[in-house]
Amino acid sequence: MYGALWRILPGPVWVRILILIVLAVAVLFALVTWVFPWVDSLMGPQEGTVNA
Repeated sequence: MYGALWRILPGPVWVRILILIVLAVAVLFALVTWVFPWVDSLMGPQEGTVNA
């Protein structure tokens, strides 16, 4: 999988690394912005009480 991704990216090694970093940042941004809040809304609230 990673080898195939590496082969289809254009340019020299430093350009490929830069593209992969930008892609990783974009995926993390999408996860934090849309996916994690959506999953959180599907999960029930966790009620915890502490008895003294």
